[in-house]
Amino acid sequence: MIILEPKERNDLIISWLTISLAFAWVLAEFLNFGDFGEKLPIALIGVGTGFILHELAHRQVAKHYGLHAEYRAWTTGLLFTIILPIITAGSFLFAAPGAVYISGSHITREQNGLISVAGAATNIVVAFMFLILLAAFKPGDLVADIFFYSAMINFFLAMFNLLPIGPLDGSKVFAWSIPIWGITIVIAAIGVFARGIYLGILQLIF
Repeated sequence: MIILEPKERNDLIISWLTISLAFAWVLAEFLNFGDFGEKLPIALIGVGTGFILHELAHRQVAKHYGLHAEYRAWTTGLLFTIILPIITAGSFLFAAPGAVYISGSHITREQNGLISVAGAATNIVVAFMFLILLAAFKPGDLVADIFFYSAMINFFLAMFNLLPIGPLDGSKVFAWSIPIWGITIVIAAIGVFARGIYLGILQLIF
């Protein structure tokens, strides 16, 4: 059972809404506020499954190892998340509004790696689930758009967090197991950049 303290719950909600606004700005036609309004509900669902499940996966795996873990928003990260898509005309997104902070004694490199890769692995599984559901709907339908963009958001969050730089998950996974890091980031990257393939397959189906 997942029990969140009020502060943790509020930080997750604020971060979810912030990333959703950023993704809606990226997905929508630039300065087309009508399109932004249409993309926002899609982003809320995609980010809700991607970001929240990603952070909860970190949290629960850490707790499995007997560690203290809780999500905290990062004010600077929240600002970058919302501002960068605006000043770059939707061409760049910084999806790091906070993190699950973990503390405890005797955290091994393997445990740290497994905790870190859990988020991206969850995103990849959720993305494939959306793609499977997508096959049942005609391209252009609202439900199809929700499933498609939710899959893309999940793949993107997995790929972004697996970058082996700074405090991102990828640096910890890389330090633990280069093969596992390589497999997961390649799957995520293929998911992000194979958009045309998905759309082509759907056109053949329908």
